[in-house]
Amino acid sequence: MLNRRSAFLTAGAALATAGMSARSYAQIIGANERVRFAVMGVNGRGVPHMNAIAALPNTAVSHLIDVDRNILDQRASEFTARGGSGFALAHDYRRVIESADTDVLTIAAPDHWHARAAIDALAAGKHVYIEKPCSVTPHEGEALVAAQQRYGRVVQMGNQQRSSVETKDLMHLIQEGLLGEIYEVDTWYANSRGSIGVGVDGPPPPHLDWELWQGPAPRRAYRSNVVHYNWHWFWRWGTGEICNNALHELDLARWALGVTYPEHVSALGQRRFYQNDDWEMYDTMRLELTFPGGKIARWTGHSCNNLQRFGRGRGALIMGTNGSALLDRNGYTIFDLRGAKVREVTATAASATVDTRGEGVLDLLHLENMIAVMRGQTDQQASPIAEGHISTMLCHLGNIAYRTDGALSCDPVTGRPSSREALRYWRRDYADGWEIPTTQ
Repeated sequence: MLNRRSAFLTAGAALATAGMSARSYAQIIGANERVRFAVMGVNGRGVPHMNAIAALPNTAVSHLIDVDRNILDQRASEFTARGGSGFALAHDYRRVIESADTDVLTIAAPDHWHARAAIDALAAGKHVYIEKPCSVTPHEGEALVAAQQRYGRVVQMGNQQRSSVETKDLMHLIQEGLLGEIYEVDTWYANSRGSIGVGVDGPPPPHLDWELWQGPAPRRAYRSNVVHYNWHWFWRWGTGEICNNALHELDLARWALGVTYPEHVSALGQRRFYQNDDWEMYDTMRLELTFPGGKIARWTGHSCNNLQRFGRGRGALIMGTNGSALLDRNGYTIFDLRGAKVREVTATAASATVDTRGEGVLDLLHLENMIAVMRGQTDQQASPIAEGHISTMLCHLGNIAYRTDGALSCDPVTGRPSSREALRYWRRDYADGWEIPTTQ
């Protein structure tokens, strides 16, 4: 990992030269002080967090946090073997955020943890890097935005393509009018996920604190096929493929279209594969969001059918009145109205697209941007939580449409659906003592 430091920093040079126009954060993080990160959840996305932190200058991992003792010990051993040192191991994030040895909590735990852990960290005076989605319900997102405003710390959501040099270049060209008016963006995701089988209820393994793993979620017995990844497909803990993957491309669609909330949402989803296993959600989805002015964003998700489009497992096709652009994490191609290729830009360093960790240079660039904001070196934050919440809301509305009658009419100012049935999904139930504070 340490041998990759120079390559990571070269790829991130554009952000390293950011201007000094932001208000001073010297009282919180000095320009030359080491920034100390505690990483919560180190089985999956937490590993790219650890690697990016170690590759950046003047940063350190202060703590690794996980409720699975075996995973925690394994990651600690791997990190030490790659040159990591000076970090502590922790079981409970609440003890870590009480410590003066940590400046930032990064959250890569399951979705049901994101908002609660972030709000707790903010209240303890920490900055937060939070994986997408930033919430499991719209209400949680609203509460997180309110907490960031109340405590004044930096919260960066992990829609890391917002920090892509190539993506920012394309969005600048779009804003300059190169493609004319952007009227439609089609996005997609394809994978070859297998069956999760039928689990068995019973006692959790001794190395897993099942009580703490559940955290804010209502309690139920341990089930053998939930931990550590399949929780994504259970409503008690997860948010489905929309929040797991569509969020990245729908965030780009919203950026290209220049929109916030939709007026209308339609979602057609089915469980097409392995229909006798425990997977509770759709594995196939067609989502369409219509915004004011008739602008449209679409997402097509195929979790178990890995037929790629344009040779890509995921991406966005941005259509304008003067031309179109094909965009993914590793570059973009611009076409004229006849379909002829007029420009192609490839990222200088590749990022993974459809594996479960999604590691790449974008992780480093996104964290580098956050640190620059913390230090007052730039006021151009890539993904402030107020913006991350709006993009997450698009996905929540898709899930809500799927769980109701398949279609929603929404207030384009607030995102709230008009249906009383839909509003039942605006918030969720919590385990006693883990409630998210209301914002109203």
